[in-house]
Amino acid sequence: MECALSLGSCQGESLKLLESAIDALGNLPKTSVAAKASFYETEAVDVPERYKDLVFINTAVIVETALSPDELSEAVHELEYKLGRIRTGERHAPRTIDIDIITYGDITSSREDLTLPHPEAANRRFVIEPIAEIRPKLVLPGQSKTAFEILQSLPCTPKVKRISNNPN
Repeated sequence: MECALSLGSCQGESLKLLESAIDALGNLPKTSVAAKASFYETEAVDVPERYKDLVFINTAVIVETALSPDELSEAVHELEYKLGRIRTGERHAPRTIDIDIITYGDITSSREDLTLPHPEAANRRFVIEPIAEIRPKLVLPGQSKTAFEILQSLPCTPKVKRISNNPN
């Protein structure tokens, strides 16, 4: 199954953490990384006021996996933990790594522990821009526009700036 994942970091050595996360995703059982987006520096979005000045680094990957949605979600959470993520319960708090499953094929889910596609993906430039780079024709389940078309409709702020070229 082809899945789009969004990755972000705002603590520690963000680029190295993101690269480590991408490598680890490719080493998951029955999983390979099919495409990697460039890295993007992004302004903080929806964070508490005290974190507004943090700089986030974001990217996206497309993975091919035979893991179930629940198995992939569990593996992603375990990977985040191994890379130093501490879940404090505070929403949008700083983190070493954040990996969100944006799509899992055409599957939709509205469970509390797994919502597919990610409910805010189409509203967040820092999610859509990297995905549009590597899968511009991807249509998120429940949407009628492609990732590229969604990107074109989003405001330019908060700012998202490419800081590296696509490593593919």
